[in-house]
Amino acid sequence: MRHQMIKAAAAVLVISALAACSSGSGPVAPLATTPAVLTAPDPGTTPLDPAKAAILQAVLTKVVSQYAATPDSESAARGITAAVVTDQWTWSGAAGQDAVGTDLLPNTSMAVASITKTFIAAEVLLLAKARKVDLDKPLSAYVKHKLTANEATVRQHLSMTSGVPDFRPDDYTRLDKAIAAAPAKHWTAEQALTYDTAQPGQPGSPYNYSNPSYILLGLLIDKITGEPFQSVLRRDLATPAGLERAAFQDAEKPQPPVAKDRTGSSCGAAFDGYIPCRAIASLTAANAGLAADAPTVARWGYQLYGDRVVPAELVRQMTAGDGQYGLGTMRYSQQFGLGDAFGHGGNDPGYSSLMVAIPGHHVALSILLANGNKDAGRIAEELVTAIQPLLGH
Repeated sequence: MRHQMIKAAAAVLVISALAACSSGSGPVAPLATTPAVLTAPDPGTTPLDPAKAAILQAVLTKVVSQYAATPDSESAARGITAAVVTDQWTWSGAAGQDAVGTDLLPNTSMAVASITKTFIAAEVLLLAKARKVDLDKPLSAYVKHKLTANEATVRQHLSMTSGVPDFRPDDYTRLDKAIAAAPAKHWTAEQALTYDTAQPGQPGSPYNYSNPSYILLGLLIDKITGEPFQSVLRRDLATPAGLERAAFQDAEKPQPPVAKDRTGSSCGAAFDGYIPCRAIASLTAANAGLAADAPTVARWGYQLYGDRVVPAELVRQMTAGDGQYGLGTMRYSQQFGLGDAFGHGGNDPGYSSLMVAIPGHHVALSILLANGNKDAGRIAEELVTAIQPLLGH
């Protein structure tokens, strides 16, 4: 329980939690090649036929039924929402309840945590295309901080090879206490980084999941644009992608209905309009602050990895690489059985999430769970199996 509370305090992902969120079958295998450009057509707007929708809904019902029998199962949850976007049809569904007993709806907003990183990475690449940022210059050329002093490049921070490690367990413990003392406090990025006591290593180090790198990249966007990064993400990405129900906390509040959670969190009992509370939402704003509903997350996956919001050559940079992580993108190889897949997972105090896009089939899906530390990847595999006969390609 204490370990869960420590992770909940910072609302950040260590690599073990990330792997649980992204994979239900062991480590993600590397991709051998960079995928071809497959620009997606307009997302479909036709609701899936009710008889076929019932097949997908059954996957969600099973997750909640399993929770009633074995709540500790990694593939069970008290509540779940999910959505699918294809070039032909769209679907969303819900089952179960949030932590306070409210029935979930398909458009219930939840914290989606590290899916935020896909927005940050996409924006940094847009700034690079505009020649406002050089990806191969040290991040210290733009952001002066003790964590950029090792001269790791912007690209290395994006790919989590900067040598900047994640927060330590003791850092989480101190954050836990600070959040509990003031759950409604607004935190700045600089304040959040003061709790990181880990010492940076050599740039170009092996992949090591790093939330501090993405906090620093948020500061980069602030510095280059002269605007809060949340406003920039809204203008450059969310609005063009049609993501009206995405909320970049704590600059924006999630739109109701909202799934509430207070289990194992240091946020206290009162709901302040943020998920899970303003302190966590703001201190993790750039690396894990996004709140959204399942249809919004699925649409983002379709629009982003379908080359519809960010130029194709930039998406290729995000998805390229030899390992499990590109630039702000998790690489799922053949995990879902329909070809190369990309996206990101997330974990928050009481929420788990996963966004998966399979560009070769013009399909994207999202799964949001009203429980933390769950294996959304395993559920996604079942959902993709149910989706495959419905694609019609």
